[in-house]
Amino acid sequence: MNFINPKTDFGFKKIFASPQSKEVLMSFLNAMLYNGEPTIQDLEIIDPYAAPAITGLKDTYLDVKAKITGGITVIIEMQVINVEAFTKRVIYNAAKTYATQLKPREGYSKLVPLIALTITDFVLFENTEKFLSHFVFKEVEENFEYYREIELVFLELPKFHKRLEEVENLIQSWVYFIKNAPDLDQIPDKLASVPEIQTAFNIANRSSLNLDELQALEKREMFFEDQRGAVIKGIREGLQAGRQEGLQAGRQEGRQEGIQEGRQEGIQEGRQEGRQEGRQEGRQEGLIEGQTGLILRQIARRTGEISPEIQTRIQQLSPQQLDNLGEVLLDFTSQEDVIAWLESVSA
Repeated sequence: MNFINPKTDFGFKKIFASPQSKEVLMSFLNAMLYNGEPTIQDLEIIDPYAAPAITGLKDTYLDVKAKITGGITVIIEMQVINVEAFTKRVIYNAAKTYATQLKPREGYSKLVPLIALTITDFVLFENTEKFLSHFVFKEVEENFEYYREIELVFLELPKFHKRLEEVENLIQSWVYFIKNAPDLDQIPDKLASVPEIQTAFNIANRSSLNLDELQALEKREMFFEDQRGAVIKGIREGLQAGRQEGLQAGRQEGRQEGIQEGRQEGIQEGRQEGRQEGRQEGRQEGLIEGQTGLILRQIARRTGEISPEIQTRIQQLSPQQLDNLGEVLLDFTSQEDVIAWLESVSA
């Protein structure tokens, strides 16, 4: 057996948002949000695309969106690459989804709580070893909670290190599934004992996909591999550039500060500071350059040689706009589609 990767947007939506996925999603959300307790008894999977109801707001693209017991809205996003300002995007998507619940002239009492579940294939919070983190609004000094209207939950996959024989509960079973499904050639008995995870494996079985789904999956897997490669290349180039600039700046600063006493100490301090600043700046520039190059190559594959005008306009996009373009470019079939999108973001 061969299973699709739940960490791709196609795979995640296929497994958790298909017509037969209701019980699967309920089990997964009970694990992630309610410590495995069967708090969610029913849910409705709804269209995850959030078009702005207010002029000037950005469109929001989410992987899965559902209405659960109590009328609570849950939005889920699977993020493989740590792009610039990602943490701000999480807050923006949550706040926008919460705010756009209201129709014109409806009162605030119509608002219902929202939970944003974000799954990352990278470490987001360096100051904790927990792989599952839950955030709410709290008073700073006395630590009591504000009303639970918006909650943020994060699952950081790289922090989960358990082997199959070490998995102990529903939470760990689901995390193991998401992280390891593509590397398995059969359904482990330990996971198959959970009916919803058994169903998730059946949905994820590549042999159950039709031709269109297989082609869509292949494109998304290729895109994510290209994206990973671009990020790695950008980091390497950025580190190299930052290292050279940092060494040069550090030597110069060290010489100036070390003319008198402590010359050697000044050089060392200057070098260290220069390395750090240069590495950080170089890494960020490298990431943006790598992401831009990847997007240009993907567009060229789909629409043919890109005109210099379009290349220039794409190179002038902000990091957030590049991220948004990366999410929708597979929908483009011609360069007219690209131009239309560029016009929409500049309007």
